[in-house]
Amino acid sequence: MLITHDTRCALDTVVDLVNSAPEDDATSDGLPDVAALEVFVREHEISEVGVLTENDLAAVRGIRSRFAAVFAAPDARAAAGLINELVAAAGTTPRLTDHDGYDWHVHYFAPGASVADHLAADGGMALAFFVVAGEQERLRRCEAPDCRHAFVDLSRNRSRRYCDSRTCGNRLHVAAYRARRKEAAR
Repeated sequence: MLITHDTRCALDTVVDLVNSAPEDDATSDGLPDVAALEVFVREHEISEVGVLTENDLAAVRGIRSRFAAVFAAPDARAAAGLINELVAAAGTTPRLTDHDGYDWHVHYFAPGASVADHLAADGGMALAFFVVAGEQERLRRCEAPDCRHAFVDLSRNRSRRYCDSRTCGNRLHVAAYRARRKEAAR
């Protein structure tokens, strides 16, 4: 599956947005205030965003939960329905652009769109490409029992199980090794 630069950036943004949500009452929100949203926008190089407000923060949090639902969708039909709702509500307006030193690429949000509509349109279309390609199962959650972060499995054989093999994967492998050693010592 060919993934263009702008699609990859949109996917990375969606994953980071989904993973900014608190997992339970004990964890903090990765977007606690407008200042954090401004940092998120800057770090992900989200273009054409004006002054952000509390309304933008609330709208982005709403989009975040809708993206999370796509990762939890049981099948392509359910994911497609969720993505269609996201993209339609954003009022997509595809247009070619070549800003900030990047070659020609497509933006799906309308000029002057809110940051939430921008994320819904571009992120929704990036996820839509996976459903169209029959690759919805690549939209996953980490299999580590104490993690559950979202990620997109871009491995050749669709075998990735953890959001980060150096942390979650390695931690589980070490725990399994220690359990085997403990059992062998009995």
